[in-house]
Amino acid sequence: MLLLPCTPCFEVPSAVTPRWPYSARLAGKKVLIVYAHQEPRSLNGSLKKVAEDELCRQGCTVTVSDLYAMDFEPRATRKDIIGACSNPEFFNYGVEAFDAYKKRSLARDIMDEQKKVQEANLVIFQFPLYWFSVPAILKGWMDRVLCQGFAFDIPGFYDSGFLKGKLALLSLTTGGTAEMYTKSGVSGDFRYFLWPLQHGVLHFCGFKVLAPQINFAPEIASEEERKGMVASWAQRLKTIWTEEPINCTPPWYFGQ
Repeated sequence: MLLLPCTPCFEVPSAVTPRWPYSARLAGKKVLIVYAHQEPRSLNGSLKKVAEDELCRQGCTVTVSDLYAMDFEPRATRKDIIGACSNPEFFNYGVEAFDAYKKRSLARDIMDEQKKVQEANLVIFQFPLYWFSVPAILKGWMDRVLCQGFAFDIPGFYDSGFLKGKLALLSLTTGGTAEMYTKSGVSGDFRYFLWPLQHGVLHFCGFKVLAPQINFAPEIASEEERKGMVASWAQRLKTIWTEEPINCTPPWYFGQ
């Protein structure tokens, strides 16, 4: 995990009423980047790095959970519960995790990640698309960290989810080209694979979801095209705090 406290440097204009620079107005913002790629020199690594740099430049505090570097445990098991289970005769992970959260007896790595999420104004997920979804290590992060009691309850989900007021954004790369991810393409509209991630996970937990940043087929792109992908992401991040969330309802995904 990397913690980058970024203190903005600026001079107050000589006017009677100071007009604070953008970085000063964002100095209290906190961002968590949940990063799931094995290779720092990959395009995903470059996208993660430029996000750190740009958000830091704005005056935000940026925390990175580099899941592979952390050797993050993706499996949801009995080991996540510290101490006795509420029902030792029959193990139900969801029930036991909920109970352990209330007792503050979840595994330390889960509690550490929950603290990062709780403190963040914006959570960015940076990853390559695997089988129309996230890599297993990131799926495990979602399974273990976003447990009942912390991220949601029944009732207490979607617009009432416990992470309401926070922003979330998926930044990802694909193996297929943009043409493949259209309604007439072989893979269907890219919004289809976003439904379970953006709506079923993020919106369910209460996040306001920003439009995804998708870089199609970087493996077959030229070096200049890949540089353009990184530059485009950096440019978007300059005004990320002014963006409006998407309307995270079925019509956004299936009614276009």
